Amino acid sequence: MTLAEPLCPVPDIARPDMNAAIASARAAVGLPVGSRVVAAMSGGVDSTVVAALLHKAGYEVVGVTLQLYDHGAALKKKGACCAGQDIHDARLAAETLGIPHYVLDYESQFRDAVIDQFADSYLMGRTPVPCIRCNQTVKFRDLLDVARDLGAEAMATGHYVRRAVGADGRSQMRKAIDPSRDQSYFLFATTRTQLDYLRFPLADLEKPQVRGVAAELGLRIAAKPDSQDICFVPSGDYRTLIDRLRPQGREAGEIVHMDGRVLGAHGGITDYTIGQRRGLNVAVGEPLFVVRLEPEARRVVVGPREALLTASLTLEETNWLGDEPDMATAAEAGRPVLARVRSTRDPSTARMTMEDGVIGVMFDQGEEGVAPGQACALYDPADPDRLLGGGFIAATAAVA
Repeated sequence: MTLAEPLCPVPDIARPDMNAAIASARAAVGLPVGSRVVAAMSGGVDSTVVAALLHKAGYEVVGVTLQLYDHGAALKKKGACCAGQDIHDARLAAETLGIPHYVLDYESQFRDAVIDQFADSYLMGRTPVPCIRCNQTVKFRDLLDVARDLGAEAMATGHYVRRAVGADGRSQMRKAIDPSRDQSYFLFATTRTQLDYLRFPLADLEKPQVRGVAAELGLRIAAKPDSQDICFVPSGDYRTLIDRLRPQGREAGEIVHMDGRVLGAHGGITDYTIGQRRGLNVAVGEPLFVVRLEPEARRVVVGPREALLTASLTLEETNWLGDEPDMATAAEAGRPVLARVRSTRDPSTARMTMEDGVIGVMFDQGEEGVAPGQACALYDPADPDRLLGGGFIAATAAVA
């Protein structure tokens, strides 16, 4: 197989305006041509195209790939021709481009910061978002330190999000031009200091254009499928991983209706998430959903769909990118926001709150299926493309 030979069958991809794509990447970096920039290369099409565009734009590009989990397990996954090839693909792409490339073993850090936290969250009855944890810790903390050690003036990634500079000279995070690809929800925890150093060259490109750039440059990952699963659960069966790491989650308990009736038994609280309907194995003549998990009592509480409506939530591990001095100031002022509680859900109108020193969000109308452990990303109602920050959902209050 040659370096330019397709990794997967390549469909007809419309050729992009390469000059425009290179100019867009150069504008996103905003540094003099010749500056050293580290490109975080995951082996996918997005990060590979970032490295290629920056190289074409005249920057001194250094590719860095993190080995985060046992890639051997991914090789056994069926139904995805590209599974398990990530590090190999990144290395070949760097060789094709003629840029230096380093592979760093971060399995230990990734296990501690992401995998163990993922398993612990389910044990506590929470619904984690491991991609956010990975960005928050390994990628935008540890990898940024590596980039600085390599003498880079910036680090570029393949995330679909925009970095801008406001009138006050401070960095802002904004949605990408392609709403179907926007990843700002997953980057709410990016600090201002990190954002000053990060660059996102794909902000003005849509996915077909990115694949077109890869095809135009003869990169073998042009048609590589996007990752659909949690990277460290290549089978898609995350419960098997949790059972292995936290077997105590398999302790049996009761399934209880919110009115107090015991409806049945379950074989482990880690099998359930807020809003779940399927797999409850109880029959009472009405649709029931998981409305609350009580891990200490090993109890799964179910109820009708309307019981999922959330009036407000509280936040922990918050981050603020708005104009106010800090998030507490914005919350004390009752700042209006657009609150997004799931990556696939549109933001809802809400306002920030502060009660007993705890930052919260009050929805204008009930929000369905809000789960502790998930993220709540906040946007500006007056400028909906601007991410203001957010936090992890600590607790919720139901609509009365």
